[in-house]
Amino acid sequence: MKQIKFKSILKLAAPIAIVALLGACSSNKDETPYVEQPVEQLYNDAHNDLLGGKYKEAAKKFDEVERQHPYSIWATKAQLMAAYAHYEHEKYDDAVIALDRFIQLHPSNKDVPYATYLKGLSYYEQISDVGRDQLMTDQAQKTFRELIKKYPTSKYARDARLKLDLTFDHLAGKEMEIGRYYTSRNQCIAALARFKTVVQKYDTTTHVPEALHRMIECYMQLGLDDEAKRTAAVLGHNFPGSEWYVDTYQIVERKRLRDKEDPAWYWPFEEKDALEALEEQDGKKAEDLRARQEQPENTEEESWWKFW
Repeated sequence: MKQIKFKSILKLAAPIAIVALLGACSSNKDETPYVEQPVEQLYNDAHNDLLGGKYKEAAKKFDEVERQHPYSIWATKAQLMAAYAHYEHEKYDDAVIALDRFIQLHPSNKDVPYATYLKGLSYYEQISDVGRDQLMTDQAQKTFRELIKKYPTSKYARDARLKLDLTFDHLAGKEMEIGRYYTSRNQCIAALARFKTVVQKYDTTTHVPEALHRMIECYMQLGLDDEAKRTAAVLGHNFPGSEWYVDTYQIVERKRLRDKEDPAWYWPFEEKDALEALEEQDGKKAEDLRARQEQPENTEEESWWKFW
């Protein structure tokens, strides 16, 4: 009985041993053979590869500096340079890992502000179009804020502030895209929430004039004329020269300031469409609006806000 068990174990162990042996062979094949070299030679070779655009080779050689000479002053520099080589090679995940390690091991090093900045750039370079997930944008913001907070006088802080503003603009663009999607599906309340977020949370971005205009559209479609006028007044006061200001005036005042041959690049809806949309939500408001439109215009009455 024992002999049978032993044979069974051998049968099971044989394939495992073969797999392990093959794994060891492939591992040894991929590994860089250890050849001890002077630290200056290793570092200079890595630096030359970096200048020559051989970023993958440079990163490996900088890692080799630390592996062979871990207590040398060149080892610390090599850690940061390896991260930079990964960044240039667009291996951003590897760059972030290397930079986090550098910052944790050398928190008082004079190059930590630069390492933090490079980490932020590694996230920033991965920011894709507004239609994609914005995780990288959030990570870039977090890193740039950390840099500005900890090292406000650093020479990297100024550019970090600029890129932080650009990330806000990107996130605002994401909110605008979602809001437009809801608008296209006549989900005005959901769209309104997105446009309000842009105005309230991202008030320094370039998307605010359009967000205000879109809010006015939503209010008009919901029959909230007073809210539409108040929002239009905000738009007119803060962005009097904006194209969105002209389009808003046309919507709220029911006047076309542009020639029909040269319309605005965006005309939200015709009066008939607006009335039909309003009738679906509130028939009485639609009737009142039709009655007001049929009345002769009072040319002496001043507009609800001065256009020029």
